[in-house]
Amino acid sequence: MTTRRRRIRPGRLLLGLVALLVAALWAFPVYWMTISSLMSNIRLQSGAPTFWPVNASMDNYAAVWGSGSFLPALRMSLLVTGLTIVCTLVFAFLAALAVSRYRFSGRRSFILAVLLIQMLPAEGLFIAQYRLIGSLHLLNTVLGISIVYVAAVVPFTIWMLRGFVAGVPVELEEAAMVDGLSRTKAFLRITFPLLAPGLVASGVYAFLQAWNEFTVALVVLQSDTAKTLPIWLRSFVQASASRDTDWGQVMAASSLIAVPVIIFFLFVQGRMTSGLVSGAVKG
Repeated sequence: MTTRRRRIRPGRLLLGLVALLVAALWAFPVYWMTISSLMSNIRLQSGAPTFWPVNASMDNYAAVWGSGSFLPALRMSLLVTGLTIVCTLVFAFLAALAVSRYRFSGRRSFILAVLLIQMLPAEGLFIAQYRLIGSLHLLNTVLGISIVYVAAVVPFTIWMLRGFVAGVPVELEEAAMVDGLSRTKAFLRITFPLLAPGLVASGVYAFLQAWNEFTVALVVLQSDTAKTLPIWLRSFVQASASRDTDWGQVMAASSLIAVPVIIFFLFVQGRMTSGLVSGAVKG
């Protein structure tokens, strides 16, 4: 019995090398941020670049952590992001169920309105949002900025979840109801578990939008005691304006901001992958 050795095609080898190059280019800024956070500012401002941390230390992280303003900003970002995710998933999920499973008057107008809202530039809404949140006395509050984030994220999330809901056959619920389950129990036991990947994928989108958002927070959060992490990082850099910017501390602060994102993705990566693939083929 003869065995055939697999021959690597030149085309596939070339594609593999290109993929590795693209991955290296994508990962290099993250690598540079990490090693820069471990070096002193004097070393970073030297003429010769260093691609490996020389005399690495955790002094920059200690300085950022002990600044006294990082933990309040972290707490506010976590509260705003958590509230945005929960509210977005609840509202968008109910709306996606309504437009996918039920026929009602104004359904097409609602779907068209959701689509048109996505075309509005965010900058054009700043004044209206500021006046609205101000009239509710919610400026510089977690609830105020969360309301703006939810309003911005919900329309696109409805479109995402609509594809997942439409991909689950309604006959599954009908079969469960024939077996004696109520409509609510049939939905919770049969349909809802199948929609979990879509909810995770939509939650990831809401998380990234709320965690990294800068411009709206800059307008709504103007108090020194109410800052999300992107706003705090800006003020942290500006605090060094009277002298040379301490880039080591700036990189350490940026690395700390990225840690919750990494932890979140570690928890949801399995569901997120299946959710994105399912959303690509259902609808």
